[in-house]
Amino acid sequence: MDLSIIIPAYNEEQRLPSTVDETCRFLKSMSVSFEVIIADDGSTDRTAELAGEATQRWPSVRHLRLRHGGKALAVRSGVAAATGETIIFTDADLATPISYVDEAYQLLNNDWDVVIGSREGTGAERQGEPIHRHWMGRLYNYVVQAVLLPGIRDTQCGFKGFRRAVATDLFASAVLYPDDVREVKGPRVTGFDVELLYLARKRGYRIHELPVVWKHVSGSKVRPGIDGLLMLKDVFQVRLNDFRGRYASDR
Repeated sequence: MDLSIIIPAYNEEQRLPSTVDETCRFLKSMSVSFEVIIADDGSTDRTAELAGEATQRWPSVRHLRLRHGGKALAVRSGVAAATGETIIFTDADLATPISYVDEAYQLLNNDWDVVIGSREGTGAERQGEPIHRHWMGRLYNYVVQAVLLPGIRDTQCGFKGFRRAVATDLFASAVLYPDDVREVKGPRVTGFDVELLYLARKRGYRIHELPVVWKHVSGSKVRPGIDGLLMLKDVFQVRLNDFRGRYASDR
């Protein structure tokens, strides 16, 4: 398989059918072999039913029915199930248009190990973002750059791609949200992306920031305030984990 697209989904009955259809139609235009993995994070609405219907419409779609453990667990489970040589995950709301998969795929099949969507830099744009989310994101990134990842201007865009071997290495080495974490209540938005990128830089992987035009979509699972605090906690936990020697620097 050339390409695996992972779509983590928690209670996405309103968006999932159109997202899957749009994704599959675009991937067919790329002339690559592909699979789309719906990583269903223990949804309690009709997400599972609609994901099952999507597998009937599109033979390339797979549905992972998971217990509810949060986005980190859903993405990790998708990566473990993926068979593609290139692995990309993106949000179910397609806030980052699926068309960026083409450029990311080309970059990952040339000189780069990791490609991350970035809402900062030349050519990037944030459309319709609420002001509170904008400033929350800016503050968070200032802390991330100061504590862990200087020079990376956007760690939290929900569009990220990896070479297969790199994804396997990074997700196997991450320790913030292990698979045996207890089931949680409600959406769980975390800083697991920061840990992956910190590991990638520590191990010498080449990271490319891909400027994207990102559109805010109503119905976001991000909870202003509490999620920001939890994500800040993750940043300092990664620094503490590294100090304790929990991240080996060799590949």
